Amino acid sequence: MEPITHFLTGACLGRAGLNRKSALATATLTLAAEAPDIDVVGRFGGPAFGFAHHRGFTHSFLGLIIMAAVVVAVIYGFWRLRGSEIKDPARPPRWGLLFLYAYLAGLTHILLDFTNNYGVRPFWPFNERWYSWDIVFIVEPMILLFLIGGLVVPSFFALINEEIGSRHRGLKGRLAATLALIGVALVWTLRDFEHRRALAALEARLYEGAQPLRVSAYPYWFNPFHWSGVVETRDFFAISLVESLTPEVDPEGRMTIRPKPEETLVALAAKKTYLGRVYLDWAKYPITEIEELPSPQQGYIVRFFDLRYQYAERAASRPLSAGVVLDRQLHPVAEFFGSRSRQLPSSETTQSRSD
Repeated sequence: MEPITHFLTGACLGRAGLNRKSALATATLTLAAEAPDIDVVGRFGGPAFGFAHHRGFTHSFLGLIIMAAVVVAVIYGFWRLRGSEIKDPARPPRWGLLFLYAYLAGLTHILLDFTNNYGVRPFWPFNERWYSWDIVFIVEPMILLFLIGGLVVPSFFALINEEIGSRHRGLKGRLAATLALIGVALVWTLRDFEHRRALAALEARLYEGAQPLRVSAYPYWFNPFHWSGVVETRDFFAISLVESLTPEVDPEGRMTIRPKPEETLVALAAKKTYLGRVYLDWAKYPITEIEELPSPQQGYIVRFFDLRYQYAERAASRPLSAGVVLDRQLHPVAEFFGSRSRQLPSSETTQSRSD
């Protein structure tokens, strides 16, 4: 999920009652809920390196131990610098408990990322398999609405109470934050139910006379009854809209049929590169496209993209695509994500040739 949802989830966890056990609990939970995304620094190592390590170690059950320790260390440093301003004799910082809170917030990060179709690798490094629930878009307005409401509504009522002279002692917002988290769970419940209906609809029909071997349904923005269906048969893939409320597959008659690409020497050479291995390890429905470069370049551009992100109405788009440039001897000379390319250093090229 995007960062705001993670931050808000951590804040709601604190407001829901965890902040009653220790000072700095809400700050710890909020920071730790987004901390695993520190892996974006991997992009400085190049597109393939960044992609290989995104949602890897920092998004694993083992890695969260280190992430929780780092967050608590940051909070401790802040407390040492500003401790005199935030001391509360009734609720001193309990550092062991704050570590557990930080780990819990990290688990919510993994859970939220698991709900969308990009996936996570929680058992890394013992098992590098990707897992995804495929029920929530990367930005889910209903979840954001619940979380923001759970934090803002208590402040609104506090202003009203102050205006009328009412007094309220202690920490505020517990009920609203708890209801917000329950609301998030209800969104997941609805989307999971509709997701199962969409999968059942995809499995229940033939595609140009062919039986489906594998089906998936991926979420749309906001609408829990619209899904992008991807079906694999023996010879081709089918991409279509699925209405889970009906349920109905391809209600608008815009299904896209994409034949499976042939396995050529050029494609195999691209798949054996570092970027190719990383991308294909992550992709669920990978497609390979080959373009021969004219003279004087004399080589090939091999593009990878995943049908998970090729929605029926955006058939020409290539979100999260990648590729490599090969010379005539099928050696990699460049790599790219999207339209950006990066020339491989000579040492990296040498390494790729030896793979």
